[in-house]
Amino acid sequence: MTAALSDDVDSVPAHRGPFRPGDRVQLTDPKGRMHTIVLEPGRSFHTHRGALEHDALIGLPDGSVVTSSGGTAYLALRPLLSDYVLSMPRGAQVIYPKDAAQIVAMGDIFPGAKVLEAGAGSGALSCSLLRAVGTAGELHSWEVRDDFAAIARKNVEAFFGGPHSAWHLRVGDVTECDETGFDRIILDMLTPWEALDLVERALVPGGVFIGYVATVPQLSELVEALRERGCFTEPRAWESLVRDWHADGLAVRPDHRMIAHTAFLVSTRRLAPGVTAPPRRRKPSKGAEAYAARKAASGAAPEVPPRAVAAAGPVPAPARGEEADTSG
Repeated sequence: MTAALSDDVDSVPAHRGPFRPGDRVQLTDPKGRMHTIVLEPGRSFHTHRGALEHDALIGLPDGSVVTSSGGTAYLALRPLLSDYVLSMPRGAQVIYPKDAAQIVAMGDIFPGAKVLEAGAGSGALSCSLLRAVGTAGELHSWEVRDDFAAIARKNVEAFFGGPHSAWHLRVGDVTECDETGFDRIILDMLTPWEALDLVERALVPGGVFIGYVATVPQLSELVEALRERGCFTEPRAWESLVRDWHADGLAVRPDHRMIAHTAFLVSTRRLAPGVTAPPRRRKPSKGAEAYAARKAASGAAPEVPPRAVAAAGPVPAPARGEEADTSG
């Protein structure tokens, strides 16, 4: 089954200039609470602090302050992509902005690139990748679940104001992809090591592969599978942690809450056909010996824990890596 979003958009709404009908506007009240509305002439936004007419916002410059009928002042700004991702409807878990930024930067996603993504999830990473490749590039997104693909389609179209000319969304198993010549491949799936035949065949020499996995067993299995192939550079594995700081005069300290572990990222590059990576010199490792012994004994991949399996099905609203309380 194919659901391609390849129709050209005559004009993608600009993220600048005065507010216009159809624009998303993020309203922030004096306590920092945020509300997002889509501007429609004649409509009103209602809260217990009074009503705010959409017409009062239309025509104002970005970064204006408007007052409700109850006297509450709201700061009005267009939401950033990170704001949109954290508030958009979800089917599958979303890739957090901190991880999407790492994928775009460390994966070197460039304008005009041809990129393969699986799975599409709720469309969070797709938005970042489409911004990076631009209209001259191609993003081929695969999603095995039709309901998740439908949510991703709605979210991406809502953000860009319509179908994006560079986006091709398909419903199905990514291993069925017969396209080749990808500059970058990103896999956010339960068992990405099972799709390495595709990566090896479809990724151009020098191209970048990034795997996005939630658990330590998945991380281990993916790294070792890449090493066994011999046609990739030595894999790099990492995670990113983000902690805000409280700054008020001389009271400067780390916040008690932070966005800690969300997932692991694994990156590597494709070698030229027929080239084998020089063996990496490592000190003897009991961990490597134990892994090899377990593989030899079982003759199969290590079992993925139930928590990882659950990630493949429907999930509640919080994103992967809900904010963690580190106050002790």
